[in-house]
Amino acid sequence: MRVVIQRVSKASVKVDGKITGAIKQGLLVLIGIEDADTNEDIIWLGNKIVNMRLFADETGVMNKSVKEIEGNILVVSQFTLHASTKKGNRPSYIRASKSEFAIPMYERVIEQLKIEMNKKIETGVFGADMQVELINDGPVTIVLDSKNKDW
Repeated sequence: MRVVIQRVSKASVKVDGKITGAIKQGLLVLIGIEDADTNEDIIWLGNKIVNMRLFADETGVMNKSVKEIEGNILVVSQFTLHASTKKGNRPSYIRASKSEFAIPMYERVIEQLKIEMNKKIETGVFGADMQVELINDGPVTIVLDSKNKDW
């Protein structure tokens, strides 16, 4: 699994002009799923996302997690995170999982984050054409790949 985490002061996602998920302070998590992903990847990423210290403490140092500040999480599926640009100018998405595998994994990620945060997780709609709006706070953007934990 590959994720892009953005610290936001607010974010929302719309499908067909209707908001499907919106948060104030917290994390926007874009997630790409591949067939090699497992429940271990979900658990590792869930723990990492909610405990990563990306928010300022009283001294202004990024020393608090989204959980500690009681922030929110918005999860949006994004198969393009597995784009291969090795050949030519048209990205290949062959590594991105098909819906049959990806949707249950996406739902498990959301459930894992819900358990970790002990609150509702806002979401987009898997596979839909979505419009994402955000105010990246910082900016702070982190990329994680569960297949390359040293990255």
